[in-house]
Parts: sequence; C-alpha cells; structure tokens
Amino acid sequence: MIRISFATASLLLSCCAVFAQTQNNDLAASQSTPQAAPPAADPSVPAVTTTEGATVAQFQKIEDAWSDAENRKDQYALELVLSPLLVDVSASGDITTRNQQVMQLMNNDDKTLNLDQKVITVRLLGDIAVANGTYTLRHKVNGSEVQEKGVFTHVFERVRNGWLCTNSQRTVLRTESNAKAKKQSTAEEPFHIPFFSKGDKSTTTTTTTTTTPQQ
Repeated sequence: MIRISFATASLLLSCCAVFAQTQNNDLAASQSTPQAAPPAADPSVPAVTTTEGATVAQFQKIEDAWSDAENRKDQYALELVLSPLLVDVSASGDITTRNQQVMQLMNNDDKTLNLDQKVITVRLLGDIAVANGTYTLRHKVNGSEVQEKGVFTHVFERVRNGWLCTNSQRTVLRTESNAKAKKQSTAEEPFHIPFFSKGDKSTTTTTTTTTTPQQ
C-alpha cells in the first residue's frame, strides 16, 4: 500500500513539473515574438474636406443635374436630386420645401431662367456631405432680366447608392461698382470665390462755412 501511494505521488509531481515547464516555454515564446503592427492608413480614402478629385466631380454631376432640371423645368429630374425633407433658404430669405420648389418650378413662365452651379469644396462626414460653391442665376425681376451671382451651401444625405439634398442656402454677393482698385485682404477664405468683392464704403463730406463780420 505504501509503495502504491509513493508511486502515485511521484507521478503527480512529474506531471506538475512537465506542466510548469510547458507554461514557461509558452511564455518565453510569446515574449520573443513581436506583435503585428497596426494596418497602415488607406491612402485611397479621401480627406474630410476636398477641393479636387473624384469627390468634387461626383457632386458637380449632382449640381449639374439640379441646374439642368431647373432650366428644362423637369419635375422628375428635380425630385431625383432633392430630398422629401428639403429645407431651402433662398437668397431673399424665403424658406420652402421640396414640394413648394417643384410647384414654383412648374408655375414659373420665365423663359430666360438659367441656373449654373459650380462646386468648390466638399466636406464628407460619414453619410452627410456638405458642398460649397458658387452659382449664377439669370432670370427676370419686374420684367427686367438680371444676373444674380452668389455662393451656396448644400447639405446632402446618402440614400441607398446616391445623394439627396436636405438643406440648401444661397447668398447673393455684391459686385464691385467702383473701378478704382482696392487693397485685397491677405486672410485665407474658406474657398475661392471668383467674383467675390466687397461693397463700397460710403463717405460723408461735411463742409463748414465761416462768415467774417464786416468792420
């Protein structure tokens, strides 16, 4: 009986020694093996804000489709660009929805209307994109043809495999009326506006007349 107990104890001690040796070998191997480096950033992923490349070209096509729908009074094409949730703020401050935009388009009998939009920058924020650019709108006001130039900000939402505009805002820029050259600011603009200019500052001249009493 004593021999059996002694043999069992010896066997258990041998198993423990083998297990400990195996653990030590595994630990040493894990410490000597270098960890895999994190994957490098994909250079094909565009930056958050871009002014050139495929992203700007993609949104330029959307803006061209928008302009073409306005110029041809194509209701179906316009609905493919504008989201049902659209909120449009015009340069004059009018706020309209997509349905109101479509109704205005179909009821407008101005044959001179022509809209041209140019994308300057695009900012990507996941499924949201913000496009900034310039526009030129030729139309009639009180029977006279006018050419309106300004900047726009269009907010797009990714829907299925395309983009729909959910918010639109335009701002008219005043053109230079004085031929005298003015000093340009060196401050960096958010994006280049080809026809951007500052309005003239009005000056007031005060003339003082002094009357000398006669002697």
